[in-house]
Amino acid sequence: MMEKKKSNSDKMGRRSFLKTLGAGSVATTAALSGCKPSGGGGASGGTALAEVPTDKMTYRVSPTTGDRVSLLGYGCMRWPLRQKADGSGEEIDQDAVNELVDYAIAHGVNYFDTAPVYVRGWSETATGIALKRHPRDKFFIATKMSTHRDDPQLRSFEGSRAMYEQSFRNLQVDYIDYYLLHGVGIGGMAPLRERFYDNGMLDFLIKERALGRIRNLGWSFHGEQEVFDFLLAEQDAGHVRWDFAQIQLNYIDWKHASGWNINAEYLLGELEKRDIPAVIMEPLLGGRLSRLGSEALHILQEMRPQDSAASWAFRYAGTPESVLTVLSGMVYMEHLQENVRTYSPLVPVNAEENGALEKVAEIMLNADYVQCTECQYCMPCPYGVDIPGVFGHYNRIISAGKRLKSSNDENYRKARRDFLVGYDRNIPKFRQANHCIGCEICKPHCPQTIDIPNEMRRIDVYTEQLKQGVEFSNEQLAIKR
Repeated sequence: MMEKKKSNSDKMGRRSFLKTLGAGSVATTAALSGCKPSGGGGASGGTALAEVPTDKMTYRVSPTTGDRVSLLGYGCMRWPLRQKADGSGEEIDQDAVNELVDYAIAHGVNYFDTAPVYVRGWSETATGIALKRHPRDKFFIATKMSTHRDDPQLRSFEGSRAMYEQSFRNLQVDYIDYYLLHGVGIGGMAPLRERFYDNGMLDFLIKERALGRIRNLGWSFHGEQEVFDFLLAEQDAGHVRWDFAQIQLNYIDWKHASGWNINAEYLLGELEKRDIPAVIMEPLLGGRLSRLGSEALHILQEMRPQDSAASWAFRYAGTPESVLTVLSGMVYMEHLQENVRTYSPLVPVNAEENGALEKVAEIMLNADYVQCTECQYCMPCPYGVDIPGVFGHYNRIISAGKRLKSSNDENYRKARRDFLVGYDRNIPKFRQANHCIGCEICKPHCPQTIDIPNEMRRIDVYTEQLKQGVEFSNEQLAIKR
């Protein structure tokens, strides 16, 4: 039987959010920003710096448990790495992780989102080490049942339970605040039933919530709308109660979602009908919304000259009051500081600003970007290609307005040098696009349904033309997308 939820009379929600946008009310106090030239949480366009407040963080209260959650959530998918002392490879830079976590908590961040599969399987342990140094009531920890990869052993009850129990050991906790069924919707209904229904795992997790080892039970969604609708119908029928759901929301995906994603306008609206709070992932669309081209950035700077492109995206994602927290994978201290400023406190997006973001979305949709969010789900490549790294470098060149259309472009020499030098500096030669053999192993794992081998060929053709220094035109580079 469904449990009655607490009321939330002050809730703005999607419909009130749109009404507010229509009214055009909200002050335009600047959220000042820092910047970092690379990385998914970075900024573009903001130059001014201000003190980082320690006591002005915006919080949202969960209607299901009453948790007071920071609007800025820490996504632990991309912790800093360093080379091992013996040179045998990379490892988590635990000192850097500790510093970031300490700073976040000191500045009001209290929601930390990890998963068994993040950072090559190291994220839970590193996150647990950092958080263990703080009182348990200072943070909420979210982790996931990451059985979305096609592994029959993991998807068995025994395999799934083993993953669940290992998360407690990795995180060094005796209860998990927010536990998610990871990546529901990927592959449709059949994987959902195999992972959580046929093996009895969902019943087990519901019992674990009743025992207090899970405080909030929810799911993260990518994929087919049928699965999203089914899980909500399960609550409508009284079969289960969902405490929260995690969806992809940003000002492009609001009405122009692609790949495995569904328009966020629909997703958030359906959650609000049931008073289910939303956790937001990909507010920057893999960093792309922090790296706008000059045309798009100019539109935003005319309205708020001191604000970065990233702060605009975070303000947009945090404006609906049904949003519990907005996740950001902050690898650099500058990113963390900027995002704390943006939400300390939040200045919601108003109608005029929303119109500007719609114009920016149109520019982004018509550009030559590869629609990659650098989520790393395609990795590792069996042939060593750094897929997100290659796409990230190419997209940064586009954002900077330096993608050449022809060898006759006025800035040909400088743009050619910038692309090639940056490519070799950021991506080892043996991991570049020319090493893709088109095996297509990566394609089923991409939430954006990118034709990865095709895009690799397109980038490789462009790279080779630049290396050879021969005449070319954009038509010669065209590979059907």
